[in-house]
Amino acid sequence: MPSSHNAVKVATVQAAPVFLNKKQTVEKVCDLISEAAQNGAQLAVFPEVFISGYPDWVWLVPNSKGAILNDLYAALLDNAVAIPDDTTQILCRAARSAGINVVIGVHERNTEASNASLYNTLVYIDSNGNLLGKHRKLIPTGGERMIWAGGDGSTFDAHDTSIGKLGGLICWENYMPLARQAMYNQGVQIYVAPTWDSGASWLDAMRYIAREGGMFVINCCTAMRVDNIPDGWEFKQLYPEGREWINQGNSCIIDPKGNYLAGPARAEETILYAELDFKLIQDAKRMFDVAGHYARPDVFQFAVNK
Repeated sequence: MPSSHNAVKVATVQAAPVFLNKKQTVEKVCDLISEAAQNGAQLAVFPEVFISGYPDWVWLVPNSKGAILNDLYAALLDNAVAIPDDTTQILCRAARSAGINVVIGVHERNTEASNASLYNTLVYIDSNGNLLGKHRKLIPTGGERMIWAGGDGSTFDAHDTSIGKLGGLICWENYMPLARQAMYNQGVQIYVAPTWDSGASWLDAMRYIAREGGMFVINCCTAMRVDNIPDGWEFKQLYPEGREWINQGNSCIIDPKGNYLAGPARAEETILYAELDFKLIQDAKRMFDVAGHYARPDVFQFAVNK
């Protein structure tokens, strides 16, 4: 773990997956891991369900269109990840070869039971290629509930790495105050927030969370064009004619005082880099430490059912 005066270089990867193609997306991820490491990054963060793409059709296709939804769900299952499996082994080898920590979002099969339901999951890999753990999104939002099951407290872990304590939440989990507190109480220093949300209010929330937790926040979102969806998928025709971007990204890296260190990057595939000075964490928590002198355990009780 770095001392408070050492800087750590991190990367947030704003890119598009090869839509519903696990093999090609994993190949792209390995290339991006290598690129980030070659540019000096010690951590690369990828967006929510980057393998193999966010199911944006949940906001477009009504549930009455069962045939369309069945085909899309089958494709998601076919391109989902089991943890561990051949895909995670490839990712771990890429992280080890590059000497870089990796956090990436995947569609995960429920291999402990039916093998036919999905979770929205973050996978954590260290710079030695070890699979540190995973986190399943607690509650999908709106139409997402037709795709993903809800996670539980058993995956609410932060991880010790060569660059500090690493943890985070997925998309609108970050709006859950107690979920955030569960991360703060574990002493997270680098907080990852892979997401599909790219709005102005989301960016405001990311800056607030960085200040609230007194930590660095890495916000990572997919940058995806309509053209990234193959023409064979019928739901593609539901986007307005002339629309170029499905999601413009707005990925960024934020310091413990809520200042942007990199980004937001909009309407481009790119990798953003920033140097994290851990002394800023101490500076921020001198005045406000939500899991320390501001916690007030004599007044408030907090617990996570794991």
